[in-house]
Amino acid sequence: MNYRLSHLDELESESIYILREAFAQFQNPCILFSGGKDSIVVSYLAAKAFYPAKIPFPLVHIDTGHNFQETLDYRDSLVEKFGASLIVGSVQQTIDEGKVVEEKGHNASRNRAQTTTLLDTIEQYKFDAAIGGARRDEEKARAKERFFSHRDEFGQWDPKNQRPELWNIFNGKKQMGEHFRIFPISNWTEMDIWMYIKEKNIPLPSLYFSHKRECIRRDDSILAYSSYLNLKEGEKPEEMVVRFRTIGDLTITGAVESDADTLELIINEVATARQTERGTRSDDLRSESSMEDRKKEGYF
Repeated sequence: MNYRLSHLDELESESIYILREAFAQFQNPCILFSGGKDSIVVSYLAAKAFYPAKIPFPLVHIDTGHNFQETLDYRDSLVEKFGASLIVGSVQQTIDEGKVVEEKGHNASRNRAQTTTLLDTIEQYKFDAAIGGARRDEEKARAKERFFSHRDEFGQWDPKNQRPELWNIFNGKKQMGEHFRIFPISNWTEMDIWMYIKEKNIPLPSLYFSHKRECIRRDDSILAYSSYLNLKEGEKPEEMVVRFRTIGDLTITGAVESDADTLELIINEVATARQTERGTRSDDLRSESSMEDRKKEGYF
């Protein structure tokens, strides 16, 4: 009897192969864990890739200090579930040490400050590979990434100087002080992620499902109201029924009005959506090249 792999089976197999290659080629890898659905799927794939052993590298969370509490609670429960080790890099500590200056004003965000904290954490723990949940369909700068994406000794990325990846042969050779970002789910789409989550019954933070929340409308975004948000004159929080398609810092993560409170309804909603999931992220709207500029500096 012939057994034919499904589309999701093939993606899973590819991702597990890349995770095992990263483990084989590098001495001290880690998983960059944001608490979003993509890093959650990467963590579940890593658990499967090395089962019955535990995930053989730590989860690294860069905490802006402005995270959703639901994200932090989920992070801690997942670490306990897998028996994984967790390393937290603090953006607040980076600010207190004077390494970055916190933005001021109504559109202030700690998003860019994360880069310094991330690079400091990589340097402190001597990680030579950081595994992330970025996908090529998310954003045009991320579409330029390889599976094994080289970073120089300053943690910077040069999109014009990337190594070829022919026949799934990955080159992890590097000089002292350099490291790689590894993207095992590069070929997945947002729909693939949701279908895989449904198929594998992967629990998620409640933020992804429709719920009531106090929000404000700002420009073309709906932002969760919190003490971290600097309100403009005339802005008032209102109770709305929303969910989040992507999760990051509270001050820049936009919600969408939605009644989708099950995986089936979310999948239907994603199938008909005209806006990309990162279209609600105000940090990506600052300029046409905002993501690429941040990635060149060392961002996720």
